[in-house]
Amino acid sequence: MRTANRLSLLLPILFVSSVFCQNAAVNVALVETGLTPRIHIKGQPQEKWTVAERLAHYHVPGASAAFVSDGKIEWAKGYGYSSREEQKLVTPEIMFQAASISKPVAAMTALRLVELGKLSLDEDVNVKLRSWKIPANDFTRDNPVTLRKILSHTAGLTVHGFPGYAEGEPLPTLIQILDGRKPANSPPVRVDIAPGKQMRYAGGGYEVMQQLIEDVTGRPFAAVAQGLVLDPLGMKHSTYRQPPPESLRPLAASAYQADGQPIPGKYHIYPEDAAAGLWTTPSDLAQVIFEIQRPGRVLKPETVEQMLTPVLDHWGLGLQLQDTDGQKSFSHGGSNAGFECLLFAYRQGGQGAVVMTNGDAGSELASEILASIAALDHWPDFKPVEKDAVVVKPDVLSSYTGHYQTADGFVIEVTVEGGKLYVEAVAHHLKAALLPESETSFFDPNGAIPDVHFSRASDGTLQLSGGGLTAKRVK
Repeated sequence: MRTANRLSLLLPILFVSSVFCQNAAVNVALVETGLTPRIHIKGQPQEKWTVAERLAHYHVPGASAAFVSDGKIEWAKGYGYSSREEQKLVTPEIMFQAASISKPVAAMTALRLVELGKLSLDEDVNVKLRSWKIPANDFTRDNPVTLRKILSHTAGLTVHGFPGYAEGEPLPTLIQILDGRKPANSPPVRVDIAPGKQMRYAGGGYEVMQQLIEDVTGRPFAAVAQGLVLDPLGMKHSTYRQPPPESLRPLAASAYQADGQPIPGKYHIYPEDAAAGLWTTPSDLAQVIFEIQRPGRVLKPETVEQMLTPVLDHWGLGLQLQDTDGQKSFSHGGSNAGFECLLFAYRQGGQGAVVMTNGDAGSELASEILASIAALDHWPDFKPVEKDAVVVKPDVLSSYTGHYQTADGFVIEVTVEGGKLYVEAVAHHLKAALLPESETSFFDPNGAIPDVHFSRASDGTLQLSGGGLTAKRVK
């Protein structure tokens, strides 16, 4: 039973500003009080929480959500603080960094240029790249990089994601980013596997696309996207400009680390516009959902159909695709420094939702809100997963400790504390205790990070994998 003191602590966090369609208030109340863990451990009782309780649990200052149905926003609501230090509350107009949800909107920009005859989906992108070109090598000799491959993450290009730049740090040009030259803080974007042969998530590919769009239009990507997509869709609180223009800056949420501490300078700057640079709101991203469900304002139906056609491993053009119990959906997540977001919608029936948070530990909160919506509206997706937790010997756990690093330089630290295995994404200060499902497979009972699997690489080095990443132990 909740105590009066606990409630009094939560009440300030529960303040919201809202947009409702008729009769939506009851549904919203059920959603925001019905959050449950994504993973249920067999034999343990199922808990239920409020949004406010989970904001406190994850040390996430604020969240914003929008639920859509049949071409309209049923409700949009803000929770908590956009800036805890300034005591600024989240409203539906507060902008968050969309992080990788920037990619499907950037994809729409590129596809609009395809419709206008300025780009081609299946032409070697080096034909129209002017300021910079993908260095040729043995991988590209018979398999050129094309726009279709870039949009579907099958181009063989490197660089999974980007860390952004703190306040006061020098910002690189796009060409410096592509070549990995200082002051860029990411590796060069290169082809290191044969294009078209496998899906590998690559934000670097979207930066090649950004350069391609700037070369064929002669304009900054942010301006092109504004004119071709954001303005036609009525996304009034959205911009790819980094940082946001002065007129929108008061609406920009501050970013927070996983422990709840603010990121210095309020947020990082992402000159990697197409991959990670969009500032927006759930209500504005709802317009993207509507355009994909019922195209016509920006893209032709046949173009959207190509976006929703799998190329490889459930990826279309800019979107991840899924079919659960015959219901086809499209989605994309986003993770920038201090921001975690999730967009999910169905192709038929018009339903979908967007959740955005301003904390490094906000991904699970976003998933829990979506799962609460899904349970109320009987979606086939986001149903809880039931797992068994087994006992693993302490010496097995200790054998996994150390620092692991991906090919892109992303560092993961594994420790054992109090008899539990912990995994920490060092750059994001995101740490989670894992439970063993077997001696080599572990899961986060809160679902904040993907399942982790330990194995040996071909050279005998211990490695961990999960969530599309593979990292080798370096010390």
